[in-house]
Amino acid sequence: MRVMALAVLFGACATPTQPVIAPAPAPMTIPANGWSPQQRAHHLLNRAAFGPSPSDLAELEHVGEAAWLTAQLDPSGHDAQLEAKLSGFKTLPLTVAQAFAAYPPPQQRLKELGITPDELKDNPELRKQLMRENADELPRNLLIEATQAKLIRSIESRRQLEEVLVDFWFNHFNVSAEKNRTRWMISAYERDAIRPFVLGKFRELLGATAKHPAMLWYLDNWMSVRDGFEVPRRRRGGQLPRRMPTGLNENYARELLELHTVGVNAGYDQDDVREAARALTGWSIRVRPRDGEFGTFIFQSIAHDSGPKEIFGLELAAGGGIEDGEKLLDYLARHPATARHIARKLCVRFVSDEPPQALIDEVAATFVRTDGDLRETTKAIFTSPHFWSDEARAAKTKAPLEFVASSVRAIGTLNEVRQPLARVLDQMGEPLYRCNPPTGFAEHATPWVSAGALVNRINFGLALASGRVPGVSVTLPAAGANSAETLDRVSAVLLGRPLSEGTRGTILKALAGEEADGEMRAIAPAKVAGLLIGSPEFQHQ
Repeated sequence: MRVMALAVLFGACATPTQPVIAPAPAPMTIPANGWSPQQRAHHLLNRAAFGPSPSDLAELEHVGEAAWLTAQLDPSGHDAQLEAKLSGFKTLPLTVAQAFAAYPPPQQRLKELGITPDELKDNPELRKQLMRENADELPRNLLIEATQAKLIRSIESRRQLEEVLVDFWFNHFNVSAEKNRTRWMISAYERDAIRPFVLGKFRELLGATAKHPAMLWYLDNWMSVRDGFEVPRRRRGGQLPRRMPTGLNENYARELLELHTVGVNAGYDQDDVREAARALTGWSIRVRPRDGEFGTFIFQSIAHDSGPKEIFGLELAAGGGIEDGEKLLDYLARHPATARHIARKLCVRFVSDEPPQALIDEVAATFVRTDGDLRETTKAIFTSPHFWSDEARAAKTKAPLEFVASSVRAIGTLNEVRQPLARVLDQMGEPLYRCNPPTGFAEHATPWVSAGALVNRINFGLALASGRVPGVSVTLPAAGANSAETLDRVSAVLLGRPLSEGTRGTILKALAGEEADGEMRAIAPAKVAGLLIGSPEFQHQ
């Protein structure tokens, strides 16, 4: 009941959450303001990292903001400690075909074992036995390892801005492991189509996602063919599936325009969506798991609509092939509406849910001037006075991954990732790699702010601070002479700024019941830290 009461009280305070690499950035100038060095460091690390950690705070103090940001925007070398922790994950380096072969679907495994589905259905003991014997080869391991690896990277990587950008761009070009065979493609998608390009050119990132089997499968473009097309009999034993729709599938073309590039308000219409889908017919993948090529991108010229097309101002002459799709991506990547759409999304992620239009215009202009250079576009945000304004500080609500990662980074050491830590994100509404809508998880606060969400966050904070999160050890300041002093010590570590009077009063009131008959005594820092992690001040960044 106390946790629910705190959630209600805190809720009243809550407010709305091989690439072409550009040359290294020129020395940058960081705008000054009236904040303390500690406040500036916490603000920067809450946005350009998954929250402050003691080591990052020390590094910032040593090298300064400009040098830290320069290194984050141009990361080099190896993160040996991180790579050592990730080396034990067998699934991460696998190609799509290798993942499918090593972790086959249950139906395929049964076929290999000579067991029919009916036999398994009528024999629960056999089912349990097979689960035990094949536990290391179950497809669920692909998602388990991908989720655990993301948590490790978010919490421990020294290349924090890169990890934040990988999370942002995966969300922008979202695919979901819930879409049947996409599960076998998730790790390869993030590794090959997202991670290498987050500080490169947008056109390269767009092209990598467009051709990756995860996107082609998730949004069904692998099935999109010209109207009236039928699979020739002589090809049915080869690259194409035996049963294939005859006609366009507009799913990818629609999201390409609405989500990935120009945005829903750019002025295109349904005819443009259809014409874009025509330009992308024949962009497909090998869908039969044979010869180790499952998931390989292929262009099916016989399925392509080679007629003339007009798409949102782009004209494509008749007779085109795969270049129809490439020209479309070229055009959309450099469209002014794309610059505005991308700029606004980046500003929402890094500045506020309603960023100033002047900032959006600045960032969009950088995107256009640099031909979609994402390093320079990102840099434009962190060097803008808008980022360092009072309006931006603590203006964002942490999404569950940001909340969990920043909590551990602030007071914990991640010894290993176990499933309970990943399940916390499920309970908070952000199951990693399993966001079904192509929109991805929300970058704004509304979905993350509710009484139930606050209860889950407070419970997690109390469990973490008291050492009850498996795989995480915690270090906290020593207790003060009384609860107020302990609160001040712990809040200095967690927040880097003073508590509001409302939050301070709420926490001291919650602690009052643990005072000995009114005698002021020390309250365990773990209790204080747990309540602070659930407070509005910590949940805002």
